[in-house]
Amino acid sequence: MNDLLAQYLPILIFIGLAFGLAIVIVVASLIVGPNRPDPEKNSAYECGFEAFDDARGKFDVRFYLVSILFIIFDLEVAFLFPWAVSLGTIGMFGFWSMMVFLGVLTIGFIYEWRKGALEWE
Repeated sequence: MNDLLAQYLPILIFIGLAFGLAIVIVVASLIVGPNRPDPEKNSAYECGFEAFDDARGKFDVRFYLVSILFIIFDLEVAFLFPWAVSLGTIGMFGFWSMMVFLGVLTIGFIYEWRKGALEWE
């Protein structure tokens, strides 16, 4: 039983070091980092609403739409990397399959562009 517990000692040491380092980094950033808020730092940036407002306020639907569209079109990159790596072995069928996939994504992108989904008025 002691031999089994001794195998977990490096894991416990690693977890202890990770927590200790995390605490040191947070405390160091609080001590060293400047805390000088100004109107530009507190202004609305990506989310489209004021930084210090009512927490129960509603988001604009356009923010959700843009974020979902970003996720959809960003995921295509996750399919492009394995395809590019294995292109030599999958041949022309794999190449044209990816061209069809990218064509459908391009048509979808043009459609949402024409509908004004990417406009932030």
